[in-house]
Amino acid sequence: MASVYVHFPYCLAKCPYCDFTSYAAKREDIDHRGYADAVLSELGRRARTLTAGDRPFVVDSVFFGGGTPSLWDPTELGRVLRGIFSVFEGRLGRDVEVTVECNPTSLDEDRARALADQGVGRLSIGTQSLDAAALKFLGRLHDPDGALAAVRAALGVPGLRVSTDLIFGLPEQSPEDASAQARTLADLGLRHVSAYQLTIEPGTRFGELAKRGRLPLADDGRVAEAFLAVDETLVASGLHHYEISNFAVPGEEARHNLGYWRGEPYLGLGCGAVGALEDDDGAYATRYRNSTSPERYVKVNQGDGRDAAATEEVERLSPETRLKERIMLGLRLARGLDLAAAAAPLGVEPFTRERERDLRDLENRGRIVRDGTVLRIPREAWLFTDDTAARLF
Repeated sequence: MASVYVHFPYCLAKCPYCDFTSYAAKREDIDHRGYADAVLSELGRRARTLTAGDRPFVVDSVFFGGGTPSLWDPTELGRVLRGIFSVFEGRLGRDVEVTVECNPTSLDEDRARALADQGVGRLSIGTQSLDAAALKFLGRLHDPDGALAAVRAALGVPGLRVSTDLIFGLPEQSPEDASAQARTLADLGLRHVSAYQLTIEPGTRFGELAKRGRLPLADDGRVAEAFLAVDETLVASGLHHYEISNFAVPGEEARHNLGYWRGEPYLGLGCGAVGALEDDDGAYATRYRNSTSPERYVKVNQGDGRDAAATEEVERLSPETRLKERIMLGLRLARGLDLAAAAAPLGVEPFTRERERDLRDLENRGRIVRDGTVLRIPREAWLFTDDTAARLF
């Protein structure tokens, strides 16, 4: 299976921790139709190659991310979605999952219903915190009441699946506070919650402050306590911890993200979007990134988009590189990674002498559990997942 990601690069404000392609803009200053036209132009250009290939590109999910795609005029977003369905007619999975990321400041019941009317079936709401001081620290425009109101509005629309985000590991956050916020969200009846550790990325406002020693940070022990508190609370509320940062009622997992973690191909559309598409042999792949300038992206994708290729960064991915990425992503899943199955279509040896040596060491240290060819990180070692995966490169 495969997926489509559409990036909408505008937000009402740029958050200090965000390193995604996003630009602050008022809703009325955005060229909603012009941006949709550019995305549809890119779609047509890329789809000509995908639909002509020998390997079927079957779309199982569409994800509108950002930025804040809930700022986008729902009619224009819907036009892009219908364009995707039209281009891949006959190559659509059963009951395609369509998700739109939303911020509480741009989501009420009318907007949620308008998105549902356009064919959107799932909303991912960036609540991030239910603490006023934490929201201010994170540069968010909403308050706790606004966050809860947005979630309730979305839950009030029949047929909409709703997920929400929670950030933990904030300065001065206690495990009890992290647990209480997770419990509040679960008690709303949410069937999917994502919980992310605050990370400080280079090039962000937080990154600059941290470099100058001017950003308060939680110590590793405090972060671990918050992670375990959130885990215990959400699991006790009936959500299973299916990926390091994600919890869901069984059957409500995010199919789009599961595709990423399994190493499946994805088509990226929009300013700053990243895509990774397989060659016909299924072993090699090409990863590309579009221009991060909205003005340039729209300009080169006007008309036939003939000059659009000049705005891309392109990387050729070898089978070994792809296997390393599958290890990094697949080990995030609670059920683990079947390394032999991941390597087979790539034509790469999964258990090299070096990997076998490192696996034995990781097993002895309790960092990994091995069951035949399936590798799994135990719950108590999840906080070390990135380091564990890197050892297997």
